[in-house]
Amino acid sequence: MAKDTKIDLRNKTIYSIFVRDYSAEGNFEGVRRDLDRIKALGTDIIWLLPIQPSGKEKRKGSLGSPYAIADYRAINPEYGTMEDLKRLCEDVHAKGMKIIIDCVYNHTSPDSVLAKEHPDWFYHKQDGSFGNRVGDWSDVIDLDYSHKDLWKYQAETLVMWAKYVDGFRCDVAPMVPVDFWKYARAEVAKVRPGAIWLAESGDPGFIRFLRSQGAVGGSDSELYQAFDLTYDYDVYADLRAALLGQKDLTDYLAGLNRQEGIYPENYVKAHFLENHDVLRAHGMIDDPAALRAMTAFVYFMKGAMLIYNGEEKGDAHHVTLFDKDPVDWTSGPDLTALMQRMHEIKQLPIMAEGGYEAKQVRAGVLEAVHSLGEEQLLGIFNATGKKQAIATKLPEGIYQNLYDGSEVQVYSGIMRVGEITIIHK
Repeated sequence: MAKDTKIDLRNKTIYSIFVRDYSAEGNFEGVRRDLDRIKALGTDIIWLLPIQPSGKEKRKGSLGSPYAIADYRAINPEYGTMEDLKRLCEDVHAKGMKIIIDCVYNHTSPDSVLAKEHPDWFYHKQDGSFGNRVGDWSDVIDLDYSHKDLWKYQAETLVMWAKYVDGFRCDVAPMVPVDFWKYARAEVAKVRPGAIWLAESGDPGFIRFLRSQGAVGGSDSELYQAFDLTYDYDVYADLRAALLGQKDLTDYLAGLNRQEGIYPENYVKAHFLENHDVLRAHGMIDDPAALRAMTAFVYFMKGAMLIYNGEEKGDAHHVTLFDKDPVDWTSGPDLTALMQRMHEIKQLPIMAEGGYEAKQVRAGVLEAVHSLGEEQLLGIFNATGKKQAIATKLPEGIYQNLYDGSEVQVYSGIMRVGEITIIHK
């Protein structure tokens, strides 16, 4: 674990924005004019998907993937200018939020500045051509971190951006050596102490595959040497299978509980129901009551909450990264009020400081408990859409539901719950 990681990151909500699709304009200004709404949602940290220009060679779609970067040190002209970015960052900071940007350091577009100026810094196939170590990523070519001059260039680039932004979300972080990330973190700290480092870590199956191919494959435990937060991919496959009806939630819940015992004491997970690479939550959870319950359950986990733009409005359409495909802000169930309330509850110190355990108490009803000595924060998340009676060890009495202020009675070891019930004792 990064030794200076602050556990109050567990109280934070990260809001992910794909600038191209966020607004009709598809630029920084379209984001900037909506900052009040983003802040009111309960956002602490804004994360912008890559803001650099996309390459043109082997481009996918009409506009290309934002992850096929042509120049690490430039701004995508479709988004605006460097001055526009600075103005956005200044306004984000003025409203009490932080802003991080994507760092895509495993690969570039085939026609990138680095490919032209430093072709020796890239991985080459046996025939000498550019290529990829793994994966069917036809629009990018891999970098080769055996070259220490590449380390220096990449770190200097991050230092440049860190003059304006508060940290980085690092794409396919396991495929870049952990020692490079440690070096980059130290260099960035010279200009931005306390910068936020979020790793897109990989699921164990992906890490095993990388290692079988002789490629770099950093596990979550290794990445925590350099990063403050890692993705939830170590348990996501089980969540997806459960939401698609392929299995129950048993393996997913066991994975969440396992996180408490296998990672460093100050580990922070970025928990999510969706992101730009996976299915929309509402695309898998059709019932609004179940969607609300599962969203609240993820907020209630030990770790930061990651929201993808449009999730708060129940957008069910998974957008493409390669063409203009605007967020649907109107057709789904509005989760704004739920997210605002859960963010308020997430500020309780026990959400960062205590232990955590989750279980299923009956079909469609999940229970999670944060505990710190005698103090407990109990959450019940009922996806059935109907009142349910569940067994509880709480002493008999009347409790207040922190979520909506209602009274909850416990009698003879039984408690009746609605969609979301949170009790602090």
